[in-house]
Amino acid sequence: MREPVVIMPFDVNWRSEFAEIGGSLRRALADRAMRIDHIGSTSIAGLDAKPVIDVQVSVRAFADVEEISATLAGLGYVLRADNPDLTKRYYRESEGMRRTHLHVREHGSVSEQLALLFRDYIRAHAHEAKRYAAIKHSLAKSHRHERDRYVAEKDPYIWDILRSASKWSQQTGWRPGASDM
Repeated sequence: MREPVVIMPFDVNWRSEFAEIGGSLRRALADRAMRIDHIGSTSIAGLDAKPVIDVQVSVRAFADVEEISATLAGLGYVLRADNPDLTKRYYRESEGMRRTHLHVREHGSVSEQLALLFRDYIRAHAHEAKRYAAIKHSLAKSHRHERDRYVAEKDPYIWDILRSASKWSQQTGWRPGASDM
């Protein structure tokens, strides 16, 4: 049986856990990673989340991914070749490692920008973080043992927030800040 969906209260240690993971990635990838960013719910102070550190690694082009994959494998990350999202290469931790999802995306791509915009918008709007947490708790309760369904049912909210984030980005002239690592 797959592990259940569990939403935890925000943990201040998530930031330092990312710093450790991100630092290791930065040392190993050097300038092959144009950006290394903490994304996902654990990157948003005060937001309840699944205790998974999501990291976005931005690369110049997917042509570089073979070399990057070898480096990531050396750090214990495993390519999930069955990932259906062709806008990224997705890696997971090996057994015994801290739960981590690595999203390798092309620098400047829409998918890279959306992840950063979503994060930054929710960071700037505490009411959205509160609403998102409530939705996640509700879905985790009703789909505790159905991870795919939990993820699928978050999609309408995520697209709703991205519409708001798009308007906000136009009003503020939002651009991604400096890389987290």
